[in-house]
Amino acid sequence: MIEKDFVTEGLKRTKIDEYLQSELERAGYGGMEVQVTPLGTMVVVYAERPGMVIGRGGKTVRGITQNLKTKFDLENPQVEVKEVDVPELNPKIMAYKIANMLQRGMHFRRVAYTTIRRIMGAGAQGVEVTISGKIRGARSATAKFSDGYIKKCGEPSIRLVKQGFATVQLKPGVLGIYVRIMPPNVVLPDKVDILAPVIEETVTEEIVESEEIEESSESVEEVEIVESEEELEELEESIEETEVSEEESEEVVSEEESVEDVSEEESETKSSEKSEKSE
Repeated sequence: MIEKDFVTEGLKRTKIDEYLQSELERAGYGGMEVQVTPLGTMVVVYAERPGMVIGRGGKTVRGITQNLKTKFDLENPQVEVKEVDVPELNPKIMAYKIANMLQRGMHFRRVAYTTIRRIMGAGAQGVEVTISGKIRGARSATAKFSDGYIKKCGEPSIRLVKQGFATVQLKPGVLGIYVRIMPPNVVLPDKVDILAPVIEETVTEEIVESEEIEESSESVEEVEIVESEEELEELEESIEETEVSEEESEEVVSEEESVEDVSEEESETKSSEKSEKSE
């Protein structure tokens, strides 16, 4: 049946994830993806320190590839290693770091609050850290620490919230660590965007502004027309002045000519008189 195929495929992926986590715990294992291609099966491994996953000369990667082929019956497996961009937003890496700090003897509250500050400082919308086991004494207890906004039920809590789990062996017993992170830039289905109301006054204001612009343009045109008329009047006055000055100059010239004629006539009469007297 098809349902059984889905179940067996999911079980196989879970076993591969557990195997890689146990093998690459020190390298900061941050999850994996299995992609089936026509050429074979591509296994993408995310790690905080890819160099430790590859190993010296690729020895570790070759060993993991061989184990995936023999233990999990993967057809032509190919392992690709990618570095985690922001380790603080990967819940598996942070759960492993919490386990390391608890193993060193740090108090669980201090460890939890330090981790929450680091995760929220990386830009997460919300985080929840759960530490369960013998944390206070002989009796088992559970301590939850949370910050920000995080979904805890429904489909968004499964699809949008990332989860990580780790265990640590202490003297009182085994502690379980759950880390749930809501990454940044996640759009929830219940998000509502409230748009600003559209005010009709803006239309009237635009009309008033357009009328003012038209009036200003008309006034500018009138001013230009007035200026042009004034320039024309000035030109006419200057032309009239030049004509008057030309007429005056012509009159002066004519007067001078008349004076010269008169003087010539007088000189001629005088010369005639002198000639008569001499005779």
